[in-house]
Amino acid sequence: MAHYLLRGERFEAGPVEPGLHLVATPIGNLRDITLRALDTLAGADLVLAEDTRVTKGLLTHFGITTHLHAYHEHNAAREEAGLLARLKGGETLALVSDAGTPIISDPGQRLARAALTEGVKVTTEPGASAVLTALVLAGLPAERFFFEGFLPAKAGERRRRIQEISGIPGTLVLFEAPHRVAGTMADLASLLGKREAALARELTKKFETVRRGTLPDLAAALAVEGPPRGEIVLVIGPPEAEGPASDDRIDAALRAALERYSQRDAAEIVAGEMGLKRREVYARALRLSEKD
Repeated sequence: MAHYLLRGERFEAGPVEPGLHLVATPIGNLRDITLRALDTLAGADLVLAEDTRVTKGLLTHFGITTHLHAYHEHNAAREEAGLLARLKGGETLALVSDAGTPIISDPGQRLARAALTEGVKVTTEPGASAVLTALVLAGLPAERFFFEGFLPAKAGERRRRIQEISGIPGTLVLFEAPHRVAGTMADLASLLGKREAALARELTKKFETVRRGTLPDLAAALAVEGPPRGEIVLVIGPPEAEGPASDDRIDAALRAALERYSQRDAAEIVAGEMGLKRREVYARALRLSEKD
């Protein structure tokens, strides 16, 4: 019977169903592991790890001896057939990333999709996530958010991507490396203006910090202090809501939509985007078509 250790006490692992299990692991504090995760890691036939050295430390801490196997973006293609064969043969495979929830900015999507295509059961043992942890600590609107992951490393590409996501009507969540965060924050301040933001680092760990302020204020602080240490998540508040749409703005949006869609479809799209009544926008679209 598989087992694990908690505070030196030995526990038998609960039953684990065959299939692919996407197992969330702590992002810093080992006490954030869940009992379901321990059951699965101990009871699986194989644990697929992004970096076996990192995951070995986690398993050793909890007295788990399940065999580890490397699975990452560089070997995913050649490993897929063999892993699928094991899954279709009725084995239980647990997939983990170095920290947090698999697939979220980590390897695993390819194998999960392939398993689903082959009719293999795919499930998850949910748990820690740097994205959600930073979002709830930031003190910014969390009803709607967009996770971008890492922005491009090159400055020009990074600025173009920031411009592309600048109009998203929700809070933005980004990952960034310590040595790039000052440059990224400077670009964010330049392109997004005085939006409220938070810089979270070392989440759930002893030196967890969340610095809040406007993008220009945070950018200025980083320029003076130099790169911070640890894993970093940036949370940026949504753009300010625009006032009621003017007639000119509605007409401009309609003309653009009418170049690609019918009058009815264009009216529906513009009405949805601007929160207007479809019937009124459709009537305006008809008038525009007559003038043009």
